[in-house]
Amino acid sequence: MFSLDLSGDLMLLLSILVFVAVLSNKIGTKFGVPSMLVFLVIGMLAGQDGLGLKFDNLHMAEFVSHLGMTVILLTGGLETEMEETRPVLKQGILLSTVGVLLTILLTGGFIYFAIGKSIGGVATSLMGAMLIAAVLSSTDSTAVFSILRSKRLQLRENLGPMLELESGSNDPMAYISTIILVKVVSGVEIIRLGLPDWSVGLQVVVVLIYQIAAGFFVGWLVGRFARWLFPKVDLKSSPMISIMVLSLAFFANGFGSLIGGNGLLALYVAAIIMGNSPTLPQKKEVLKFFDGISWLAQLLMVLILGILAHPSHIPPVLVPALMIGLFLLFVARPAAVFMTLLPYHKLPVRAKLFISWVGLKGAGPILFALYTVVHEVGGSSEIFNVVLVITLLSLLFQGMSLPLVAKWLNLSIDEDPEVETFGLDLPEEMGMMRDHVIGEADLQGGATLRDLHLPHGIRVIMVKRGERFLVPHGSMKLEVDDHLLIMMGETDD
Repeated sequence: MFSLDLSGDLMLLLSILVFVAVLSNKIGTKFGVPSMLVFLVIGMLAGQDGLGLKFDNLHMAEFVSHLGMTVILLTGGLETEMEETRPVLKQGILLSTVGVLLTILLTGGFIYFAIGKSIGGVATSLMGAMLIAAVLSSTDSTAVFSILRSKRLQLRENLGPMLELESGSNDPMAYISTIILVKVVSGVEIIRLGLPDWSVGLQVVVVLIYQIAAGFFVGWLVGRFARWLFPKVDLKSSPMISIMVLSLAFFANGFGSLIGGNGLLALYVAAIIMGNSPTLPQKKEVLKFFDGISWLAQLLMVLILGILAHPSHIPPVLVPALMIGLFLLFVARPAAVFMTLLPYHKLPVRAKLFISWVGLKGAGPILFALYTVVHEVGGSSEIFNVVLVITLLSLLFQGMSLPLVAKWLNLSIDEDPEVETFGLDLPEEMGMMRDHVIGEADLQGGATLRDLHLPHGIRVIMVKRGERFLVPHGSMKLEVDDHLLIMMGETDD
């Protein structure tokens, strides 16, 4: 068994694991395996029950995982397009608040009345069962963002923006609920006012409302400040702009937590406002920067959580974990979705069924379960193992089946092939880009570019012939298999 030293050994072993994970993910993608599932399994194989790597610094694991979640939420917020999200804003917010609470109540009730004794520990009490349900209540943003975007899944009924908004904004809700319920089951007074025991429920509601309101307000304030600041600073370097965005988002997280609000919610709201700000310079380059560090954060976070896992400890809780997972999948999540979206009659039943199926679990629930371990909640190791089993079940069945379920429900849209831009990075404001490969039929009216008689507003801006890049002009003679990069937009003639 290897024990990790925090200075040298950890960096060396993580570098090897990251390298293996990247290569394995390429293979897994071909078979439709979610990236997070690949990373988690590799971490488990490398852990104490696998290669024997021992990493037991729970506080560091929690810190790294929390940091990873903030980066992923930040990236998701920056990439949220409000023009697409605005029509489904109410539905997304309802799912991330009311939907989460209903999921907690339904799942917590099932755990307490049906299988609490088989798990033991806090699961035998009502508040303890609700704690386990809170840990499992969110649709994991990391899993949803990575699966929808890596599979390039386009959905009807504006479901893509709705699901991304829900998953991005309900992690904070689940986190708040977990923290509050950890305090309840640990006997810690939530509000230090000396209130009687019967007021615990009222205290939970008050703290919940305050944390959401404070987090939202801080996020809005930081986001609006950023919109004002960007043109004033006028940075020309995209890396420096990205670092400024990162610092502002982390400030929102830290300050929101400092005043007792939810820092993750503050960060996410600030990120959405900054990402949709017309004053954000070099937005495309900034998003590329955060996309890269988001993948790195996800990879490291899930690997470390996988290393912490003990698969040999799973058998005693396997049956109750599977029962909870199946209840979540087929009862609690669908019931919560249909009840929450009851006012929206125009949303088809098939769309609500798909939303129910996208209740993915991932790194978020494992992190929340780790929080119970760090704070020494009774039976926390059983909670961690239950959550691990349900996460694996969710990623395996829900994650891998999303495209098939979307197609079966007639909700997927055939996406246009990705445009080959030859490495050029052009502003979206210039117009729509398309690529075209010259065939024999294109040359029947003449062999020159001018002979193509392109419609008004369409311009060829680059020609690739083999490995050569050519600047186009009207008298250029085209050849079969030439690649043309075409720009469609407004002209001044």
